Amino acid sequence: MAGAGGHRTLPNGSDPAVEEFAHILSNMPIPSPSRFNLRYVTRSRSTVDETSAGGLVVRREDDEILVALIARFDRRHRLVWSLPKGHVEQGETVEEAALREVLEETGLQAEIVEPLGVIDFWFAVEDRRIHKTVHHFLMRYESGVLSDEDLEVVEVAWVPLEDVSGRLAYRDERRLVAKARGMLSEI
Repeated sequence: MAGAGGHRTLPNGSDPAVEEFAHILSNMPIPSPSRFNLRYVTRSRSTVDETSAGGLVVRREDDEILVALIARFDRRHRLVWSLPKGHVEQGETVEEAALREVLEETGLQAEIVEPLGVIDFWFAVEDRRIHKTVHHFLMRYESGVLSDEDLEVVEVAWVPLEDVSGRLAYRDERRLVAKARGMLSEI
């Protein structure tokens, strides 16, 4: 059937191209509101790749498993709890950086047990879009006393494993903690 302007129409009077487009849109995933709009992040901005490393530091105290967490203020000036982590310096491996960052941000010496996972995300700062890759390791506490001497860190705490997911601000880090639960026989 031909409609106005010579376009083909369906028996219900609608345009098949519009119907197909509507079908495609209805099957597309809805972007998470917690993620940046990548069109905004990528429009006319230079891209910077950053690599960081850190760890889930675990210690056993009697029958309880404790995890070292740090708190810092985010870009919106909210206090957020997270795993200790930071930039990999030139000439450093991700393992070396993870151990150094844990020491700097928590005051704790730790030993890497095994890789825990990699978190990859994008964000924008001023005129740059940042592609950040963070390597996380499961770590066993060796020595030291919690310290928040690092200027970026507001607070450091040993948190019982069962309370960690409720305290962590970032979903990807909560997933790593869930994964680590199956690896704790190594600790």
